[in-house]
Amino acid sequence: MAATTTEPLYLCLDQGGHSSRALVFDRQGRQIAATRQPLTASRTDDERVEYDAAELIDSLQHCLQDALQQLGAARRQLAGAALATQRSNIACWDGADGTPLSPVISWQDRRHARWLQQFADRADWIHQRTGLALSPHYGASKLRWCLDNLPAVQQAQRDGRLMLGPMAAWLVRQLTREAEARADPVNASRTQLWSLQERDWDPDLLALFGIPRTLLPPCVPNLAPYGQLAGADVALPLKLVSGDQAAALYAYGPLRRDTAYINLGTGAFVSRTTGTQPLPDAGLLSSLVLQDTEHCEYVLEGTVNGAGSALDWLARQQGGDAFPPAQLATWLNTPHATLPLFLNGVSGLGAPYWRADFSSRFIGEGEPDQQAVAVLESILFLLQTNLTHMHRQLAPACRLQLTGGLAHLDGLCQRLADLAQIPVYRPAECEATARGSAFLLAGQPADWPEPGPGHHFEPQRNPAQQQRYTNWQAAMNNALGRGQGPGPRP
Repeated sequence: MAATTTEPLYLCLDQGGHSSRALVFDRQGRQIAATRQPLTASRTDDERVEYDAAELIDSLQHCLQDALQQLGAARRQLAGAALATQRSNIACWDGADGTPLSPVISWQDRRHARWLQQFADRADWIHQRTGLALSPHYGASKLRWCLDNLPAVQQAQRDGRLMLGPMAAWLVRQLTREAEARADPVNASRTQLWSLQERDWDPDLLALFGIPRTLLPPCVPNLAPYGQLAGADVALPLKLVSGDQAAALYAYGPLRRDTAYINLGTGAFVSRTTGTQPLPDAGLLSSLVLQDTEHCEYVLEGTVNGAGSALDWLARQQGGDAFPPAQLATWLNTPHATLPLFLNGVSGLGAPYWRADFSSRFIGEGEPDQQAVAVLESILFLLQTNLTHMHRQLAPACRLQLTGGLAHLDGLCQRLADLAQIPVYRPAECEATARGSAFLLAGQPADWPEPGPGHHFEPQRNPAQQQRYTNWQAAMNNALGRGQGPGPRP
């Protein structure tokens, strides 16, 4: 579709788990153009998840060109561009020409988990420095694996040509005319090599994990001049680089303290703002979500590693393709006399349990549709566990705001409202990452409107689901060797 306004336009590149996308918004938050390129991760086993680096960058460049073509002459109205990526993905590349020397290793990847266990006695210290749990989902162990196992990486290091770090930094180098890698703080923080207090690479963490500082790109704020997009035939400055989950928080304006923000994508993430200071919590993450030249904003964050990826896992187990959304909606709305419970360790068990080696399993028998509903329920049960944990630090949320692909399922939204006994609000547009990027690019306007009326889900009494949650908690604690008490223990 072509733009019909004369207002500034903002192009947002969104590199996600299943696709790369480019979307264009105007100053009123209206979507002007959109394009998508599917992308499939390679999964050689349950621990390894990676992308072909050349295919990944090609997908972004294809989306950029397609979006510019859709705009036509209106491309001259583009005032800036943003890049939002999967956090914790890492890459290694030739510093001279940007050639990838490794696959892009996904945040879901756990290939070096056993190596990371040697630092278990430093976990509290690492958490204080980084805000993160000691986990193979973050970049340090993946980068160390590349240094120890990839001959091309080792040769480049000997030759003085090696660079490595967040995938986003490599993408900046490849997408801009200046061809200079820069690391934004949101993605840099997910390497577990970055100090939450100093907002830069941490010398002590680099020494602990054996990552030379000279191999990493310099850190700059999220909102900063990253260069001009090389693939554009008009002047198009890249002004914002961030992580997908961080950008998604701003899709509908500034963060509200009374709201828990939940994004349901490949993983599920629940966040509460803590303002300009991080708030330590042993079971949750303290995450920086925005830094400009003057200010920072932090959230307390819980992670569910297996959301959309858990449904993909089940589809593979059942020998089929991904479940169509309409089919999932039907199954959620169909009464089931009995359902199995699903202990969801797909891609590792995240907050607040933190067990990378947890084996997913069903408790009880079920048909394929019943298993799918059990997997969807497990996402809600893990989210509720994180919400409960957050309430130890922050006043209970008055509203849950849901975005992401799975948020389109009415039955899932209603079940979450019932389980949490908190109203759920689903905006009219659930694809939040690009929209949040556009809000930040536009200067965080006070009159940033929603694209249409959202949907409210009021909590209802659902004693059967509450009992299933209690049963699930007991089963989870039993599987973790924690007895039968309710909920995780910090």
